[in-house]
Amino acid sequence: MSLFDAPVPLRCGASLPGRLWLAPMTNTQSFSDGTLGADELRWLEARAAGGFPVVSTCAAYVHEQGHAWKGQLGISEDRHLDGLRRLATAVKAHGAFAIVQLHHGGKLAGLSYDAISADAGDGYRAATVEDLAEAVQDFADAARRAEAAGFDGVEIHGANGYLLTQFLAPDDNHRTDDYGLSLEGRARLTLEVVDAVRAAVSPGFAVGIRLSPVDTWTQRGLKLAHGLTVGNWVAERGVDFVHLSLGDASGPPPHEDGMPVVATAFREALPDDVALVVAGGVRDRASVERAFAAGVDVVAVGKAAIVHPDFARLVEDADWSPAPTPWSPELLQEAAVGSKMYAYLRNFSGMVKGGKPGR
Repeated sequence: MSLFDAPVPLRCGASLPGRLWLAPMTNTQSFSDGTLGADELRWLEARAAGGFPVVSTCAAYVHEQGHAWKGQLGISEDRHLDGLRRLATAVKAHGAFAIVQLHHGGKLAGLSYDAISADAGDGYRAATVEDLAEAVQDFADAARRAEAAGFDGVEIHGANGYLLTQFLAPDDNHRTDDYGLSLEGRARLTLEVVDAVRAAVSPGFAVGIRLSPVDTWTQRGLKLAHGLTVGNWVAERGVDFVHLSLGDASGPPPHEDGMPVVATAFREALPDDVALVVAGGVRDRASVERAFAAGVDVVAVGKAAIVHPDFARLVEDADWSPAPTPWSPELLQEAAVGSKMYAYLRNFSGMVKGGKPGR
């Protein structure tokens, strides 16, 4: 057994079968109504077959009000269940731990007819207390669907500038009610979602949350101290794992004088039985090992897994390195990337041949 295959026990009684995680990645391969597309099924199953111990869906919207992009997977209605069951069955058939990421775009819900956020702005309105109660229920209902579909757990998306982050971020939340003013108020929605999701599923079903713990262009004023406090609050409410969205999974210090390595600070702050998952810049064995050395329990892999479904096996070789960009359409096709995802990847500078030029 390699270091990557070591099981990671969770509070709920389940165990992750290994320490590598397919990060939740937008792939735009489902249908306009959120039902599962064949290419999205093939894309995720290929990564499970390739040896990833944990496989997460892309961000799956919990309500049409939070529907963020074309081709996004949905988990907002019972009509999504058939595809979700097929997906869970396919992923778990290869021994992977199957997770759905639960998502609400808030003001970034580009396909919403009625987008909401903490504050009002161009194209979106300030959420009412009734809106927020509905959103909490939407997350809980989506978690219940995920368990009914046969998944092993869910990850609440509280990162990367979406609805929960819009409430957490002081630059985006100027509310004067119970959902604003202080960090406790700004975190209220996140904590209510965690409580509702945990209560909606069985004790043995895994519940975690993804957080953006430091200030970047999407986090709008969040500081590491805020992230650590919120991390402890969600831990007190029974989450099984905290998943950090970072630029570098080894967690170098943010641009704050005297602050510690982010990943290490979280590992030291969280209870021992809460697994720490970190994503960001993982491309080879060296980057995985740096993250483990920083105290990370599980490393989530994004970009490198797009072109290498079998990353989890290839990375056993210390000398292996991923295919350089720009990637050819042929290479992506071999990696079970469908035409819609290929078209999406063309929007990123220098990523694929024939796409947006590199800088």
